[in-house]
Amino acid sequence: MSLIDGIFLTLLNTVACLALPKLLSLILHGKSQYTEPLPSASQD
Repeated sequence: MSLIDGIFLTLLNTVACLALPKLLSLILHGKSQYTEPLPSASQD
């Protein structure tokens, strides 16, 4: 593997590690928006 390949793979891995959690949170948050919220327990 040449130096350019190593740099490219390192940058690709960095972008994937930074972007995937954000994409997953957006997808999961978007799905949970359509479900009804849990009723809050009222304290009397």
